[in-house]
Order: sequence, then C-alpha cells, then structure tokens
Amino acid sequence: MAETTEFKGRLRIAGREINGHESISKALTRIKGIGINLAEAITDVLEKELKVSRDEKIGNLTDKQLDKVEEIISNPEKYGIPSWMLNRRKDYETGEDVHLISFDLEFKQKEDVKREINMKSYKGVRHMFGLRVRGQRTKTTGRKGLTVGVQRKKQQPSKKKSSGGQKKK
Repeated sequence: MAETTEFKGRLRIAGREINGHESISKALTRIKGIGINLAEAITDVLEKELKVSRDEKIGNLTDKQLDKVEEIISNPEKYGIPSWMLNRRKDYETGEDVHLISFDLEFKQKEDVKREINMKSYKGVRHMFGLRVRGQRTKTTGRKGLTVGVQRKKQQPSKKKSSGGQKKK
C-alpha cells in the first residue's frame, strides 16, 4: 500500500510553525535551540534511516516521517548525534547531557540567571544591574536611555558692517 504524500505549506514541529517550502535543515533551524550544525546532523540521520534526500522540502514529508523528526529532536543522543552538539551539557541539577528546545530552553536560561543573581556571583550582579556580563567594553558602547554629550551653541544672526558712510534720508 503506497502512501500518498500531500504537500503541507505550513506545519508544526516541536511547537513551532514552519514553512513547508524550505529544505529540511533550513526549516529545522527555525526552532529555537537548533542551530545549523545540529540541523545538518539531524538531516544526516533522516537520510540514513528514512532514505530522505537532503534537498527534500519539509512540506513533502509524511506524518510518520515528521514524527520521526520530532523523536530525533527530543532524543538526539539515541540516534548517534554526539554530546558536544547538545546545548545543555552537564545540567546543573541532574549532571546529564540534555538538549532543550523552545520554551524549555528559555525557562532554563531564566532559571540559571536567577540562580546567579541569588548567589551574588560576579555574573549575577552584572545581570542584576543590566550590564554586560561577558567582558565587553561598556565605556562607549551599549548605552541606554538619553544621550549625554556636548550641546551645540545656537548660531547668532550675523551683523552686517556698514561701509562707513552715513545713511541717506
């Protein structure tokens, strides 16, 4: 029984709306937490396991293939993707290598910043005051709010000098 593949113009993967006209690797990069390197690795896995071409549009994939893509995204180590490609290695609470996407990633990042602030570490104090955290310059760049600088004097109208003669009546 042959499956008919119907093209999907918009589809939802990992809680994100994706344009079906893009290639698989480019479409996967639209998901927060998946960069170009991980997207290429997932495409390699799909190419080996499902015999799907790299240049295939993501809208041409069947529902079963899309379920497989979501399974690979949720558990990349199971499919041979190395741990150095994951975005949360040695998690603070569990100590395991995990890969987070979309809202889970945002939540963990906010939680990490809160933990740094509560510890009153250098990074936490910088976060607390809204300053740069990673050693960037702050003297001239990254200024917020009103500009402070030298104000220019208003130009006075020039006075014409008379030619030394008297006015005629």
